[in-house]
Amino acid sequence: MTYLFFILQQGGDGITSMISSLLPFLLIIVVFYFLILRPQQKRQKERAKLLEGVKKGDKIITSGGIHGTVEGLENSAVLVKIADNVKVKMDKAAIATIVGLTDQSVKKN
Repeated sequence: MTYLFFILQQGGDGITSMISSLLPFLLIIVVFYFLILRPQQKRQKERAKLLEGVKKGDKIITSGGIHGTVEGLENSAVLVKIADNVKVKMDKAAIATIVGLTDQSVKKN
C-alpha cells in the first residue's frame, strides 16, 4: 500500500491516468448492480416463493387474467377450476397473483 502511494507521488502518471480512466466505469458498474440487478434478483426470489406456496383451495389470477381456484397440484402445473365443471391445467408460471395473499403484502408496503 505504501509502495503504491509512493509510486503515485513520484510520477506514476501512467498508473494515475489508468486509475482515473477506469474509475468512472467501475462506478457505473456498481450503480448498475445496486439499482437494477439486485432489486430484480429480489423480485425473482419473491416470485419463486409465491409459486412454491400455492396450495389447493387458493384463489388465483393468471397472467392472462383468468380468475380461478386451485383444485390440484403437480410438479410444475396446477389444475384450476374457472367455472362449474370447467377445470384447466396450466403451468405454475402462469400464476400472476394469489388473491388475498398478494393483496395483504401490498397493503403492508
